[in-house]
Amino acid sequence: MVRAAFADPDIRHWHMRELATDEEAHSWITGWRERWNAETDGSWAITVVVTGQVLGQTALRGVSPEFGHGQITCWVLPAFRGEGVATRAVSAVGGWAIDDLGLHRLEIHHSAANAPSCRVAEKAGFALEGTMMSALLHTDGWHDMHVHALLAG
Repeated sequence: MVRAAFADPDIRHWHMRELATDEEAHSWITGWRERWNAETDGSWAITVVVTGQVLGQTALRGVSPEFGHGQITCWVLPAFRGEGVATRAVSAVGGWAIDDLGLHRLEIHHSAANAPSCRVAEKAGFALEGTMMSALLHTDGWHDMHVHALLAG
């Protein structure tokens, strides 16, 4: 499923990752557990509870309990886009990170050219704080990045 997801041009472009072989996909997935055990990241498949069908993936990255912050990422398979899947996943991870982990500040960073990610962040309650100019190199050049934040309380 991961290789199929990263065959999608949008996922590959916005997440700047190509998982061309089973070994690359396996290594990426194996790294999730290592980062979970190190208490720096958490990654989850977004699934339909009843059937287990995979819809996408979400993650809490760069977790710093000491400083009370982390960053949420998300992607959804093409067949399930536009159905609120990403918004529900981001909201669930955000609520857990603030309510259960006790983080104070969560961020979402995305290319300013990625309008769907901007809508997801806003619908999940993350306020647009600003733009980092020419902050991340994508395959088509440097992109400005929007920064959205959600604060505890």
